[in-house]
Amino acid sequence: MSHQASKLEALVKERHSNSSKKTRFISITSGKGGVGKSTIGANIAHILAKNGIKVAIFDADIGLANLDVMFNVKIKKNILHVLKGEASVSDILIEIEPNLLLIPGESGEGILKYASSQMFDSFMQEADVLDDIEVMIIDTGAGIGEHTQLFLKASDDVIVITVPDPAAITDAYATIKLTSRIRNDIDVIMNQVSSTKEANAVFSKIKKVAAVNIGEKLQLHLIGKVNLDQKVAVSVKKRTLFAKEYPNAQVSRDIQVIANNIAKKLEHNMLNTSSDSGLSGLFKRLMEHF
Repeated sequence: MSHQASKLEALVKERHSNSSKKTRFISITSGKGGVGKSTIGANIAHILAKNGIKVAIFDADIGLANLDVMFNVKIKKNILHVLKGEASVSDILIEIEPNLLLIPGESGEGILKYASSQMFDSFMQEADVLDDIEVMIIDTGAGIGEHTQLFLKASDDVIVITVPDPAAITDAYATIKLTSRIRNDIDVIMNQVSSTKEANAVFSKIKKVAAVNIGEKLQLHLIGKVNLDQKVAVSVKKRTLFAKEYPNAQVSRDIQVIANNIAKKLEHNMLNTSSDSGLSGLFKRLMEHF
């Protein structure tokens, strides 16, 4: 077992010694498509689950939903079918592996059409089947979308993913700037970088521009980087996760570091006064911000 994996296992044991069932909601977003948002999210979920953390990943980027492809599963119905009374919550859940569930989602707009209906009340009662989830990763659309922002408001953490491409960086900064209106802390993952040095250099530029134009109140954190590696593209084509297919590769070790940083935040969940759990907790938060 690697040093990073050992650290994560220790964090998990400490977490499980606590009786709290509060879920930590983490939205993963980006300024544009094609930067690896869903790929990174799926691999983080796998690593967390492998190390004993109960994880659900919610596909909220319905226009470009591809987590079913990432996990190589077939989706028949999603959250919208539950809200319409055409399926139960249990009907739509897909167990990817031990400790990891996929929740086929819908856009914020689609979900909120049913916010005041009797079906929504019924849904909230059913949704407590997921109350033991410790981490819910929300794979959102681009951060500038109105309904994507709703998910970002409802989350404990927001992670913006970008690549070291000028256009992607510009779009990522636009997402950070818009998101800074609703929260003062944002995490960043640099994907497809050549080295730690490049990741730090690009992040430093983003942080410097943000400090000048947004202000010092915004806390930007680089929680990890993922190296450019052909193994990622190969695994996507094979509909497998690179962290599962190539567990000893540098890209997989990169994901392990990111997972460790996320796991550390679970230690602080007790400081959070909210007791929101699972899918019902997420929807409760969405309603508060609608």
